[in-house]
Amino acid sequence: MIQRQNEGHLTSAESAKGHVHQVVRQAHEELRQLIQQRAEVVKRIGTVKQTIAGLANLFGDSVLSDELLELVDRKNNGRQPGFTKACRMILMETNRALSARDMCEQIQQKLPPMLARHKDPMASVTTVLNRLVEYGEARTVILENGRRAWQWVAEPDPQSSSPDATAKMQPHG
Repeated sequence: MIQRQNEGHLTSAESAKGHVHQVVRQAHEELRQLIQQRAEVVKRIGTVKQTIAGLANLFGDSVLSDELLELVDRKNNGRQPGFTKACRMILMETNRALSARDMCEQIQQKLPPMLARHKDPMASVTTVLNRLVEYGEARTVILENGRRAWQWVAEPDPQSSSPDATAKMQPHG
């Protein structure tokens, strides 16, 4: 009699474990789908921000409301933008992949005091660019010279949708 109760208990525990595995599988699948959706949304946001930034470059920031300026990181609130924000803005406005050195040069041209605050600007830039990749806002590409570069994530241009397009980018400068 005791043996049967133990066997029944084991069956119930195994059943519960099977149910837990099923819930974990379902949660895993949902998480995978949500991460995929987030990646698609981030790409779409990148495309829209790039479009707005391009229009502002052509027609001036005055065509954008204060809220929109804030949303696309262009609002001048009297202080220097943060380092990450500056890297994001430069990457978004550049239609090519940038190496860490290219990014440092761009920051030096547009926001010279910003680099002065960093002991090792190349390391700081590389850290920020890698973080933007983690956020899904940028992607890493390898230039023809074998060096790593970063590119703003936007939906691909239909004309440049070949799989090798990002792998064989020309370095600038």
